[in-house]
Amino acid sequence: MKRALVTGASGALGACIARRLAREGLMVYVHGHSHPEQAESVRDAIRAAGGRAESVVFDVRDGDAARDALDGILAQGPIQVLVNNAGLHDDAPLAGMKPEQWSRVVDVALLGFYNVTQPLLLPMIRERWGRIVNIGSVAGVMGNRGQVNYAAAKAGLHGAAKALALELASRGITVNTIAPGIIGETDAEALFDAETIRRLVPMGRVGRPEEVADLVAYLVTGDSGYLSGQIINLNGAMA
Repeated sequence: MKRALVTGASGALGACIARRLAREGLMVYVHGHSHPEQAESVRDAIRAAGGRAESVVFDVRDGDAARDALDGILAQGPIQVLVNNAGLHDDAPLAGMKPEQWSRVVDVALLGFYNVTQPLLLPMIRERWGRIVNIGSVAGVMGNRGQVNYAAAKAGLHGAAKALALELASRGITVNTIAPGIIGETDAEALFDAETIRRLVPMGRVGRPEEVADLVAYLVTGDSGYLSGQIINLNGAMA
């Protein structure tokens, strides 16, 4: 049985991805930090549906904490599937943005990417098989007012993923990034009213978390071994 780690799985999108991968037969580590009880709830829901899951709690910005948690997981075997989903908003125009607003958002996305991904790579390489999926954003493709920090963080994630895909291409490991637009049931949806959504999204609606989770499932369990290094825009034709 392949094992997957989904970061930020205590949130609506990450939880949906974790449940979807469990339905595909993966053993899923459900990661949380600020809301460990929600990660435990997702774990319990997966188990109740007949899947296998464990919860794991650490701050992705804390390299020592991440390493300790991941060492415990790796002691039981390699992680073959990684979904880097952890991320957050802390919006403000750049002219009024506080330093901690910048660092907090960028560190979760980019320092978190390093702290979680790097320890898992050598075990994946030894297996000569792995699937890494990063959850980026349309903001990292197009930019967005009031989200210079978030756009920078996600654009950096997009670039890191493309470079990592080159490094791992000969090892049977794919690295792809999904760049969602406005997704329902998440913080992103709360930022926009219905009229704004109709104006911004050519399809005139928000996306569903299940639509993101279905694409993740294809990238990690489908016949997708020749697809790597891609930024896949899933945003109702916004970009």
